Amino acid sequence: MNKFGYACINMELSKKDITTNRSMIRRTFDQKGISYASDLALKNCTDLNKILQWNHKNNILFFRLSSNLFPWSSEYELEQLKDYSEISNQLSIAGAFAKKVGMRITAHPGPFNKLCSSDDGILSNTIKDLRTHGEVFDLMGLDRTPYYKMNIHVGASYGDKESTADVFCKNFEKLPDSVSKRLTVENDDKESLFSTKDLVNMVSKKIGIPIVHDQHHHGFCPGGLSQLDAMQLAFATWKDITPVIHYSESKSEESNDKRIKPQAHSNLIIKKIETYGLKTDVMIEAKFKEIALQKYIKEFES
Repeated sequence: MNKFGYACINMELSKKDITTNRSMIRRTFDQKGISYASDLALKNCTDLNKILQWNHKNNILFFRLSSNLFPWSSEYELEQLKDYSEISNQLSIAGAFAKKVGMRITAHPGPFNKLCSSDDGILSNTIKDLRTHGEVFDLMGLDRTPYYKMNIHVGASYGDKESTADVFCKNFEKLPDSVSKRLTVENDDKESLFSTKDLVNMVSKKIGIPIVHDQHHHGFCPGGLSQLDAMQLAFATWKDITPVIHYSESKSEESNDKRIKPQAHSNLIIKKIETYGLKTDVMIEAKFKEIALQKYIKEFES
């Protein structure tokens, strides 16, 4: 049975100040330092357990972890946090619970991560951010497998997809196992970037990582393939692990407003998601988060 999930924020619980997205602006971090970052991180990790419990209670067994668990994590190592012991404990509890109830946990590190970059500073920051995500998953006790995927985009094409993909593959070798064994890469929503077909041929066939197929993005960068053909091509890269697809709809269509960029994600899902009878877990990327997911399940999957 396919699992349907949502990403990062639970809107209902956020109203009760239960969130994993507590952060601060740079000026505040400069003033209060990692002591305050530790305070916020502990609250975030504690609330992660509440969100996972809510998910299970509401029969949601697929969830994308927020990348904001640790504010300004680029500026320190997690072990430097004064609350590291209790943070580790909370993450361990969260991971054990997820595994006990069969909940799939994933992450989607931000767009500033460019493993394809030849700039030493950008690459260093990317590896640091990915390494922190890997450490979080390790602290949760999640297996080092793409079942618990950490998903990114190539990040750019610099006018030469082949050469850029080669740099991506070369820099992949610099990642620790905590990252490389979980990493996946996703197709883009612009013709100048990477289609699912591009990623299979230029990335997966070279370094063996699975390809996440985004159905919405595919509409803008199909690579000459139908939705089904692209999905099947991507799914073959997952081997014996259940693949993941991303699904959203156009905010422009939803609002009937052509001024809105067509790639923008809708608030809700109004169409039945076509999985073509294939086994896959579906990450719904609608703006109304768990509300959109629950509405979709009620209308199409119950």
